[in-house]
Amino acid sequence: MRRPFGVRALAALLFATPLLGLPLAAPLAPRAHAAEPPGRSAAAARTYWTPQRMRDAKPVVDKGSSAAPRPAADPVPPSRPFDGLPQVGTFFWTDGTNTGRFCGGTVVRSPHRDLVVTAAHCLRSPDPKRYLSFVPQYHDGLRPYGIFPVDRIYIDQRYYDLGTDAGARWDYAVVRLGAREDGAEAEEVTGAYDLLPYPGYRHREVRLIGYPGHSDTTHPKPLDCTSSTHRYTSTDPAAPGDFLEIACAGYIGGTSGGPFLVRDMTGYALIGVIGGYHTGGDFPDVSYSSYFTLDTLSLYLHAVLGDTPAAPR
Repeated sequence: MRRPFGVRALAALLFATPLLGLPLAAPLAPRAHAAEPPGRSAAAARTYWTPQRMRDAKPVVDKGSSAAPRPAADPVPPSRPFDGLPQVGTFFWTDGTNTGRFCGGTVVRSPHRDLVVTAAHCLRSPDPKRYLSFVPQYHDGLRPYGIFPVDRIYIDQRYYDLGTDAGARWDYAVVRLGAREDGAEAEEVTGAYDLLPYPGYRHREVRLIGYPGHSDTTHPKPLDCTSSTHRYTSTDPAAPGDFLEIACAGYIGGTSGGPFLVRDMTGYALIGVIGGYHTGGDFPDVSYSSYFTLDTLSLYLHAVLGDTPAAPR
C-alpha cells in the first residue's frame, strides 16, 4: 500500500532531498513569516467578500466550453450538488479589471497547518489579485469556517515559463495561507487530507469535487461525483504529457482546482486537482489532472519552509 505524504513523511523527505535531486530555492531553515500584522488582511478579506460578491465571482477559465458532452463508451456518472467538505473550498480574489474570480482548493496536511493545493492555471496570472483569500466549504454565499488570506503562492517555474499548454504537466500550485482573524490556522479548524505523489493512474473509486459557475449561472453549491480514473496520454503536441482522466457529468468552468480524492487510512488522500490537459479538459463530462510527482513534493517542501516562490520572468 502506498503511504500518503504528510507530516510523518516530511522529515524523511528533508533528509532525502539531496539524494532525490529536488531543487531547493534556499537552505533548510524555519519557515519565514508574513510581514503583515496578523488579522489585518483577514479582516479586510472578510469585510470585502460579502455573500453577494462571492456569488457574483466568475471562473478563471471556461473548462468544458463545448456544448455537447464527449462521446463515451460507458455511461458518465452523474454529479450532485451538496454542502461541501470542510477541507475543500474556494479561493476568491479580484483581478486587474476588479472582476471577482474564484477557483477550488483543498487543505493538505502540513507542519504549520496552513497549506492548500489548487491548479496552477488558477493563480498563474500576474494580476494584482486583490483580497486573495480562501473560504473552506464555501456554499450558498456562506463562510462556515471563516476566511483565510493568502500569504504565498508556489507554482513550478516551468509552468510560468512554458504556459498552460506546454507546461500542463505542472498544473498544480501549493498555497500558503495566513491565519484567520482569531489566529487559527486553516487545518486547525477544517482538518486536512494527505498529499499522495505517484498515486498510480487506475483507481476504481475517486471522489471529484468542484465549484461550477459561468456567466449565466451562479455557483451556490459544489458538485460531488464518484467515478474511476485511468491514464490519458495527450495527443496534442502542444500539450504533452500523461494525465489522470475521470468521467463525471457537469464539471463546467469554475471547477478548476477541485480535488481528486481517494480513500486512505486517515480518511482521504489528494491525488490530483482539476487542471492539466487543456486546463482541465474540453468537455464538461471529462476532467483531467496533472500527475503528482517529486516535482509536486518539491513545491510542497518550498511552501513548508517558506522559501521565496518562483515568479513569471
